[in-house]
Amino acid sequence: MVNKVLDYCEQYHMIASGDVVVTGVSGGADSVCLLFMLLAIREKVPFHLAVAHVNHGLRKEAAMEAAYVHELCENRGIPFYLKEADMAGYAREASLSEEEAGRQIRYAFFREILILEGTRHQTEEAKWKIAVAHNRNDRAETMLFHLFRGTGLAGLCGIPAVNGRIIRPLLCLDRQEIEAYLKNKKIRYYTDSTNQEDHYARNRIRHHILPYAEDEICRSAVAHMNQTAENLRLAEIYLGKQTEEAAERCVLPAGNVAAECQEKEPAGSGKQIRLDLDAFIKEDPYLRGRILHLFVERLAGQRKDITAAHLEGIERLFLSEKNGELNLPYEITVYKNYRMGMLVRGKQKKQRKKPVVITGDGIYQADGLGEVEVTVFSCEKTGNIPEKRYTKWFDYDKITTSVLLRVRERGDYLTINSSMAHKSLQDYFVNEKIPRQERDSFYVLADGAHIMWVPGYRISEYYKVTEKTRNIMQISIKKTEA
Repeated sequence: MVNKVLDYCEQYHMIASGDVVVTGVSGGADSVCLLFMLLAIREKVPFHLAVAHVNHGLRKEAAMEAAYVHELCENRGIPFYLKEADMAGYAREASLSEEEAGRQIRYAFFREILILEGTRHQTEEAKWKIAVAHNRNDRAETMLFHLFRGTGLAGLCGIPAVNGRIIRPLLCLDRQEIEAYLKNKKIRYYTDSTNQEDHYARNRIRHHILPYAEDEICRSAVAHMNQTAENLRLAEIYLGKQTEEAAERCVLPAGNVAAECQEKEPAGSGKQIRLDLDAFIKEDPYLRGRILHLFVERLAGQRKDITAAHLEGIERLFLSEKNGELNLPYEITVYKNYRMGMLVRGKQKKQRKKPVVITGDGIYQADGLGEVEVTVFSCEKTGNIPEKRYTKWFDYDKITTSVLLRVRERGDYLTINSSMAHKSLQDYFVNEKIPRQERDSFYVLADGAHIMWVPGYRISEYYKVTEKTRNIMQISIKKTEA
C-alpha cells in the first residue's frame, strides 16, 4: 500500500526532496494512516515533516487523542504542534456551521505551522506543503453532497488531489483499505464519536447512501465515482482554459470610454470589469455562464455565496433590450448600458475631476486623460487638417471665454450641423450610448457652456476650421496616440 500511495504522490507531483510538509493528525484512522504513509515515503524521498493537531474542545476524549498523537510524534522525532480552540464559540461569532468553523480553524493553524517550519528549514515557499487525509470515500461523499445541493462541473470533481499547497496522498485509497492497513500493522487509532452521528449531512451520506449504493447497485460505486471525478477534473481544466480565452475576447479596456489610450487589463482585474456585450452574446451559452462566474469570482475573491441564480440574473440583464442594474453579494453591482456590461465592486465614490484651464501654448495634465498639448498658430502656417482621432483643430478666434477641460455641467450643448443647430450634451451622451456611470467623469473641452469637443468622439461644428479662419488652436491628447 505504501507503493500505491507513493505512485499516487509521484503522479501528481505531491512531494519532492527537500519539501516541508505539515500534516494534520487528529488521531483518527485516516490521519494516523497518513502519518505512517508519510514516514514510509520519507525513507525514499527525504523531506521535512511536522504534525499539527487541533483540539476543538467539543469532546471529553479530545485530550487523550492529542496526547496519543503527541506520543506518536515524540517516539519518531517529529515536531508536534498543538492548538486548543473553542470551535463552538468561533462558529457563533462568525455565524458559521460548526463543521465550517472547524475547517477554518484547522487550515489557519496548518498555514501558521507551515510558515514556521518552512522558515526554520530555510526552504523556498514553492516547497511548502500541507498534507491532509481525505480518501476515496470522502471524495465520493463530497461529489454527492455537491450534486444534491446543486453544483457546476468543478463541484462534481469532488476533492482534488492537489489544490495549491494542499496535497491529499490518501485519495487513492478507500476507507476499508486504510482500516485494514492499520489493523494489519497493529496501529492504534481513535474513532471520533461525532462521526457516528447523523447530525451532519455528510455523515448521512456516509452512513446510508454510499453503503446502499455499494450493497444494492454496484460494489465498486466509490471507485467508479472517483474515476468519474478524475475525468471531470480534466474536463474542468480544459474548459477553464477555454473560459479564460473567451473572457479575453469579451473584456473591454478599463476606465473611461474616451480614454482608449489606457492599456488593456487582464480579463477580470481590478475592481471594475467591462464587457463588450456583442462579443459576449456570440460565445457559447455554456461558456457565457462560466465567463460571468469567472468575473464575479475575481471581483469577490471567492466563489462562496455566488449561486446559479445570480449568474442567470446577470445573463438575463445582459441579453435584455433594456438598460438596468443588479446587486450581488460582496457589494458587487452589475450594470447594462446599451452594448456594454459592467461589474463593479464596492461603493462607487464620485470624485469630481478638477477642471484644467487652457490659457495658451503649453502642455497640461488632465487627471485620467493624460498629457494634453496645446499649440496656437496662424492659419498661414497650416497644412492639411489632421485626421487623427485625438488631435483636433479649432477656430481660435471664435473662442469667447477661457477654454476648460472639465466634466459635464447642466446646460452644456454642442453645435451639431452647419445650420448651427444645438443638442444638449446629455442627449448626445444618450445617442452615443455612453454609459450613465461614466458620464460624470467624462472630460469635455468647453468654451463656457458650449462644448467644443468630446475627446474620442466629435467636435462642435461651430468651432471647425474654415476658409475664414485666421488662427488655429491645436489640441493633442498625447497619451492616446502613444
